[in-house]
Amino acid sequence: MTALDQSPAAAAVPAQAAAMLPRDPRERLAALFDPGTLEDLPVSVSPGGRPPQTPPRGHEERSGTVAGTGLVHGLSVVAFASDARVQGGAMGTAGCAAIVAAYSEALARGVPIVGLWHSGGARLAEGVASLHAVGTVFAAMTQASGRVPQISVVLGPAAGGAAYGPALTDLVILSGQGRIFVTGPDVVRSVTGEDVDMERLGGPEPHSRRSGVVHVVTSTDAEALDRARELAAMLSDQGKIAEDAEERDLSGLLPDSARRAYDVHLLTSKLLDTPGVELHPRWAPNVVTILGRLAGRTVGVVASNPMRLGGCLDAASAEKAARFVRMCDAFGVPLVVLVDVPGYLPGVGQEWDGVVRRGAKLLHAFAEATVPRVTLVTRKAFGGAYIAMNSRALGATRVFAWPGAEIAVMGAVAAVRILHRRTLATVPPEQLHEAETKLAAEHEATAGGLQRAVDLGVVDAIIEPSQTRRELARAIAEAPQLKGNHANIPL
Repeated sequence: MTALDQSPAAAAVPAQAAAMLPRDPRERLAALFDPGTLEDLPVSVSPGGRPPQTPPRGHEERSGTVAGTGLVHGLSVVAFASDARVQGGAMGTAGCAAIVAAYSEALARGVPIVGLWHSGGARLAEGVASLHAVGTVFAAMTQASGRVPQISVVLGPAAGGAAYGPALTDLVILSGQGRIFVTGPDVVRSVTGEDVDMERLGGPEPHSRRSGVVHVVTSTDAEALDRARELAAMLSDQGKIAEDAEERDLSGLLPDSARRAYDVHLLTSKLLDTPGVELHPRWAPNVVTILGRLAGRTVGVVASNPMRLGGCLDAASAEKAARFVRMCDAFGVPLVVLVDVPGYLPGVGQEWDGVVRRGAKLLHAFAEATVPRVTLVTRKAFGGAYIAMNSRALGATRVFAWPGAEIAVMGAVAAVRILHRRTLATVPPEQLHEAETKLAAEHEATAGGLQRAVDLGVVDAIIEPSQTRRELARAIAEAPQLKGNHANIPL
C-alpha cells in the first residue's frame, strides 16, 4: 500500500511546484469552505479497537490528516485534508481515524464529503497497523457510497492507499500538480526497468485521456477547489425545476447535411442554463457527460458526440456513461439523454476490449435507474445503440425526437444494400445512387421510421428545436422525483 517511496527524495515536490502549493491542510480546507466557516472536527483515536480516547496534545499535528466542517455556497459540507508536511501525508492509524470520523459526520448530517489528497500511502513505520487503518477508510467510503456525494481533490502525489481512496469516491478532481499511482517511479524502475517520472506515470495526461480515473483536470489548486465547490453545491442543493423554462431556439445548431459531423457541446451549452461541469472530457469523448442545471434544477446530461467516432458507442464510452448514469440515479439527479448515434463501433479491437461486457453496463444502468430520464433523438438512433441510449424499452420517462430524426436498425441506405444486394449488383454504376435512394424510400415506408416509432409509442412526441428546453423541463417536473437505492461502484 506504500507505493510512493517515503524517502525525502521520492516524496519531494519540485521547488517551483512547492511554491504553488499551500501545504498547510487547514489553509487548504479554509480555501475550500466559505470564508470563516471552517471548524475543526474533533477526532478520538481508539488504538487496538479499544473505546475512543481523548487524543493527546499535538495529536493532529502528528496524524498527517486534518478533518473539518464548514459551508460551501452556504451549504453544509464535511472535508478532510492530508498534511503533506508530516511524513509526506502518509496514512497511519491516527490520520485514518480522522478520515473515518469525517465520513461518520457526513453520513450523520447527510451532506457531501470532500477529501483533499496529498499522501504517499500507508505509513511504513506502523506496518500492518497502518494497512488495517487504510482498510477502515476504504470500508467507510464504500458504506457511504450512494448515500452522500463523495468528491476527491488530488493536490499532490497520491500513492497506494491514497490512490485507491479517491478511486472509491464519486468524483475525482486532479490539480496540475496532482499525481495518482499505485506504485511510484522508483518502485516501477526497480521492478520493471521502465524509466518514468511522476507526471507521465500518474499525471493529468494519462488519467484524463487514457485511464478514466480522473473526472476533472485543472491547472491550479485554486481551480480544483472551485470545481469541488461547484460540484458539491450542485449535488447538495439540486433546486426545483421551472416548468415554464426560458426557451431558446436550438434550430440551426446542427449541420444541414445529416452526414456532417458536429460538436454536441454547441447543443448542450444552449440547452443548459450554463455550460455546467463536463466530466471525463478527454476520456471516451464520443459520449459527453455533464453535470449542470436545466431550468434551475441539477441534471445529468449524456450526449452522443458526432465529432468523435461519428458519435458511435464503444466499450470505453459505454462504461463512462454507465458510471455517470448510476451516480446520478444514486443521488436523485434527473437525466437528459441526447441521441445522435449510428450504432456501436465495429472491429476486432472493440470485441477484444470487451464491448459486449462493458456495453451491457450501460443497458443495466439505464434499465435500473429510477430518476426521471428524458431522451431526445436529434438526428438518428440506430441498432443496439438506440436501445442503450435510454430507449423506451429500458424505461425512459419520455422520448422526444426532432423532425427528420431517424430511428431504425440501421440507416435506410445501408439496410437496402444488405436486403437488396443481389438486385443492386445488376444496376449500372451510373444508376446506383438513384436505385438506392428509391429502395431506401420504399424501405422506410414499409419498415417504419420516425412516425412508425410514434405510432408504436416508443417515441412520445416529435418536437421542434425551439420547444426543447420547455418540453424536457416539463417532462422532468411531472415525473416522480425518485432516486436509486444502490451504491456507486467504480465501474
